[in-house]
Amino acid sequence: MNRVFGIVLIVISAASFGTLAIIGRFAYADGLDVTTLLFLRFSIAAVLMFLWMCIRKEPLPRGRTLLKLAGMGGLGYVGQSFCFMSAIQYASTGLVALLLYLYPVFVTVLTVIFQKVKLTRRTILALTLATVGAALTANPQGGTLTGILLAVAAALIYAFYILVGTGVMKKVSSVQSSAVIFASAALVFGTITAIKGAHWPASQAGWLAVTGIALVSTMLPVATFLAGLKIIGATDASLLSTLEPVVTVVLAALILNEPIQIFMIVGGVLILAAVLLIAGKQKPRILKQN
Repeated sequence: MNRVFGIVLIVISAASFGTLAIIGRFAYADGLDVTTLLFLRFSIAAVLMFLWMCIRKEPLPRGRTLLKLAGMGGLGYVGQSFCFMSAIQYASTGLVALLLYLYPVFVTVLTVIFQKVKLTRRTILALTLATVGAALTANPQGGTLTGILLAVAAALIYAFYILVGTGVMKKVSSVQSSAVIFASAALVFGTITAIKGAHWPASQAGWLAVTGIALVSTMLPVATFLAGLKIIGATDASLLSTLEPVVTVVLAALILNEPIQIFMIVGGVLILAAVLLIAGKQKPRILKQN
C-alpha cells in the first residue's frame, strides 16, 4: 500500500511539473515577460520553501556549501529556466517539454567526456535513439529554430547543473538546497527585472497564472516528489518522472489546441525510450526542481 502511495505521489509530481509550460502561456498572454514571471515564481517558491525549512527545523547551509548552492541557483537554474520559459514563446509547449528531456542523455555524454566513463552498447543505443528522436521531434512545424535551440540549451544547462550539483546535494537536504537555489534565482531575476523594467500581470488572470506556477508547477511537485522518493526510491521515481513531458503534450493539445503530429509522437517515444535505457543502467541523479 505504501508503495502505491509513493507511485501516486511521483505521478502527481510529474503531472504538476508538466503544467509549467501550459500555465506559462497564460501568464504571457496577460502581459508578463520572462524575467518578471520567473522573478515572481521563484520569490514565492523561495518564501514557502524557507517556511518549510523552518518547520522542519533545518538550518541554513553555510560556508562553501551555501556559496555553491547560490551559484547553482544564480547561474545554472537561472540559465535553464530562462531558456525553457523563453522557448515556449517560439515553439509549441509539447515540443519544448520533449526536448528538455534530452537532459539525461546530455548528462551521460558529459560523464563520458569529463569523468571518463566508458561507453557501453546500452549507452550507445540510448544516444542513437535520443539523437534520432530529437531530429524527428524538432521539425519546423512545431516551432521556430530559435525555440528549438532554446529548448536544447535548457536541457544542456540542466545537465551541467545536475553534474555540478550532485556532490553539493549530498551535504544538505533537498529542502535546504531548494530554498537557497530558489532564493538565488529570485535575486538574479529580480535584479534583471529592476534594471529592464517589470511587466506585471494586467489582470487577475495573470496573477492567478503566477500563483499557479509558484504553487502547482513548483512547490507541489517538489513536495510530492521528495515524499514519493522516500517511499519508492530514486530509480523508480526517475522512471515515473518521464510522464512529465507526456502530460505537457496532452494538456497542450486539450487546452492550447496544439496539434499532436506523428513526427512528435515518434520522436518523443524515442527520446523517452533513451531516458528509460539510461535510467535503468545507472543510479539516477535526483535534482527535481525544474
